[in-house]
Amino acid sequence: MIEAVDLFCGAGGLTAGLRQANVTVRAGYDIEESCRFAYEHNNQAQFITQDVGELTGDDINGWYQDPDAIRLLAGCAPCQPFSTYNQGKDTTKDKKWPLLGAFARLIQEAQPELVTMENVPSVTKHEIYHDFVESLKQEGYHVWADTVACVKYGLPQSRRRHVLLASKLGPIELIDTTHQTPVTVKEVIEELEPVTAGAANPNDPLHIAASLSELNMKRIRHSVPGGSWKDWPKELVAGCHAKKSGKTYPSVYGRMEWEKPSPTMTTLCYGFGNGRFGHPEQHRAITLREAAMLQSFPAEYQFIAPGQPFHFRTIGRMIGNAVPVKLGEVIGESFTRHIRKALQVV
Repeated sequence: MIEAVDLFCGAGGLTAGLRQANVTVRAGYDIEESCRFAYEHNNQAQFITQDVGELTGDDINGWYQDPDAIRLLAGCAPCQPFSTYNQGKDTTKDKKWPLLGAFARLIQEAQPELVTMENVPSVTKHEIYHDFVESLKQEGYHVWADTVACVKYGLPQSRRRHVLLASKLGPIELIDTTHQTPVTVKEVIEELEPVTAGAANPNDPLHIAASLSELNMKRIRHSVPGGSWKDWPKELVAGCHAKKSGKTYPSVYGRMEWEKPSPTMTTLCYGFGNGRFGHPEQHRAITLREAAMLQSFPAEYQFIAPGQPFHFRTIGRMIGNAVPVKLGEVIGESFTRHIRKALQVV
C-alpha cells in the first residue's frame, strides 16, 4: 500500500490520478482556499490551506496512518518562476521561487520512501532544480527524471511536462508509453451537448462558454480548424497582428481540430483570443467542462459548490494549473509497479 501527501495540490488533478492508480492520498496542501471544494468533494482526502514553506516534516508524517505503508510525498511547485513565459524577467523576487527549496527541506525532514515532482520542462534550466536533484541523491534516493510528452500516455493534449520520480527502495522509472496513436479532441468532447457563446448547459454549470463580442463573433465565423487570424478578411485582423511583430503569434484566435489533440490547456483556455481555444465547429471558445475533460478530469468532476459564486478566471486557473489526471495516474502506476518489483510481490 502507498500512502501519499500532495503538496501544492490545487484542485486535485494529481491526487485524482494517483487514486486511480490505487494510491491512497491522505491530504493535500495549497494556499488557494478556492480549491478546497474541488479537492475534497472529488477526492477522499483533506485539504489544508497552508503555505508549504511553513510546514515541517512532522506535519507531513502525521498524515501517514498505516505503519506498513510506503510513504509518498508529491510536490508540484508552482511553475511560474520556471516558465518560458517569464524568460527575460527577473523572477528571483517571485515568492514562489523558493518553494522547490522548501519541498527539498520537507523531504529531508520527513524521509518518505517515494517522491515525485512535476513542472514545466524549462525547470531544468535553473540551478535550484539541480540543487533539488542533488539533495535527493545525498539523502539516498534513486532518481529518474525526464520531459514527458503527455500525448503518448493518452492525454488528449499536446502538453509536455518534466516529471521526476525518486525512491529509496531501488532504481525507478516511468512506465513505458501507453498510446502510439494520440487521443483526439473529437474522442473527448464531441458528445457534449452544444452550447452557444455566453451560454451554459442547464444540466452542467461548468459546460459554459465565455461570451464573444460582435467583432470576435465575426472572427470565429471566419476561423477554420487548425488555422489562424491569417484566414480572416483583412478588416477583421487586429492592428497588432498585421504588424511584422504580430506575425509571430499565429496560434491566437485559432480553432482546435477534431482529429488532433488539443493545444496545452492554460489558465485562460476559456478565451478565444488566448490561443487555439476555439471549438472545432461551434462558434465559441471551449467551455470550462471541455477544458477540464481535455485535462483528463472525469466528466463529473465538480469545481465549485452549488450556489457558490461563479468566476471564469478562478475555475480556469484551477483547470489550467492542474496536473493532468492521466499524468497523475501514470505516475501512480509507475510507483505501484516499482513497489511490486522492489518487494518482489507478484
